[in-house]
Amino acid sequence: MSAPGTAVLNRLPGLSRRVFIGSAALTALLTACGTGTTTTQTQPAAQPAQAPKRGGLLKAGSPPPPTEVDPVTMYDGTAIAIVQLVADYLIWLDKDFTLVPRLAEKWETTDGGRTWTFTIRQGVTFSDGTPLDADTVKASFDRLLDPDSKSAALSAFDGVLKEGGVAAPDAGTVTFTLERTFSDFPYLVSAGNYNALILKKDYASGGGIIGTGPFTLTKYDVSTGASFARNPKYWQEGRPFLDGVEIRFYADDQADLLALQSGEIDAQILSRPQLVGPLKGTGDIVVDQVPGTGLTALTLRTDQAPFDRKENRQAVAYALDRPGVNTTIYDGVGALGNDHLFAALFPAAPADIPQRAKDPAKVTELLGGQPLSFDLTFDPPGKDLALTLQAQLKQAGIEVRLDQRTSADFYGGDQEKDTPWLFTSANLVGWAGRAVPSQFIVPMVISDGIWNGSKYANPALDAAARAYDAATTDEERRTQAAIIAEALHEDVPVIISVWSGTVRAYNGKKVAGIQAHPSSYVDFSEVTVL
Repeated sequence: MSAPGTAVLNRLPGLSRRVFIGSAALTALLTACGTGTTTTQTQPAAQPAQAPKRGGLLKAGSPPPPTEVDPVTMYDGTAIAIVQLVADYLIWLDKDFTLVPRLAEKWETTDGGRTWTFTIRQGVTFSDGTPLDADTVKASFDRLLDPDSKSAALSAFDGVLKEGGVAAPDAGTVTFTLERTFSDFPYLVSAGNYNALILKKDYASGGGIIGTGPFTLTKYDVSTGASFARNPKYWQEGRPFLDGVEIRFYADDQADLLALQSGEIDAQILSRPQLVGPLKGTGDIVVDQVPGTGLTALTLRTDQAPFDRKENRQAVAYALDRPGVNTTIYDGVGALGNDHLFAALFPAAPADIPQRAKDPAKVTELLGGQPLSFDLTFDPPGKDLALTLQAQLKQAGIEVRLDQRTSADFYGGDQEKDTPWLFTSANLVGWAGRAVPSQFIVPMVISDGIWNGSKYANPALDAAARAYDAATTDEERRTQAAIIAEALHEDVPVIISVWSGTVRAYNGKKVAGIQAHPSSYVDFSEVTVL
């Protein structure tokens, strides 16, 4: 996964289709313009027409992070939000999946996607006054690529970029030499790979987090929350508008919601759609929502009983009432999944695979009169979905025994070797939204994928995944996407019932500028207190 974004997704939940700039589209555009270089450069957002109100403190609520707040190893939504307030990326991933320059002013490839050159923004300093330069950027990625760092980004870079592949030929330039052609590489060094933050060269896990972001971390308590102050050295002139941010931790979602309703907090970091949905259009609470590519995968272990039998996996898939899951868990803001890893928001998503729907007769046929029962393992954020799936499968005659574990017991251990969920018969794993499908496919379902909990192995899919990443035209992408999607839909190593949209609730009478994000990321640099 980056590691599966557990707390992010399971507290996330589309709506209209969103357009984002894909590398294939850019290649086609630039080819039409008569250039052999693929260049991605997006302009920053337009300035507000009216001078915003400055000052004030934003109070936000969030669950306590289940693990250490370490930019290198973090994978939960609260930790990600805390670090994103303090540190920055080469490229930001906007709410519509557009790549927005941050610490990199531009990037390009001259050889079709094997070598990428990034121009680093000049005049940027860390909050302690240390200048940003190419060596610092190189050190940040060297740290993520070091196997000993236990970086949660290792899976995203696996097979694409390895240790030693980053160079800083001068103070303003960083070059990435990839193991293979990867036309969507800018997404892997953007916020879309949420660990890819730029940190000081001397950063060490467990130490203070000093970044180039809009705020500085002034206080952190693992039980109560975190406080932030405006970074006076922030490189975006005039930002942030706030004097500071306070994140308060709430042990459960109901307490977080009550704090919002009572005015104790102004906004939520991670909103659950089924809880905040009823508040839409009532009182002072505003619920912003966007379509997304987050998912909770029902992972089925294909190398051992009962799911070494494909028909049993298919039976579970046909037993589910997906619209019911969407309504119950996501307040209807999600988009139905079809047991492959191409959300409708991805341009190459196949449109000709029939949507799988609840079919009791098909379930009976697939089971062939044999009973089916299994243990379903999950951590607390997955409880509501687990209960919903258990009830639906019971109606089809499939018995599910629930095995709830703490987040530490579910995800603990060495994330690359013995993290417990990788070795259960069936489980629910939340994945935060990704900007490109390869960020799901490569770690989750290729034969040697670092997060392949299903132990699925399909050489044809592996080859198609590599070809998809190297494709430079939309037609090539669609061809390989069809191979991948059809294999997953048929073999069902993972069941994708719903692609989650994302919501974020806030008090519209107290603050402005709060937005939902497909991955629940936070950018509070333009938030104002009313």
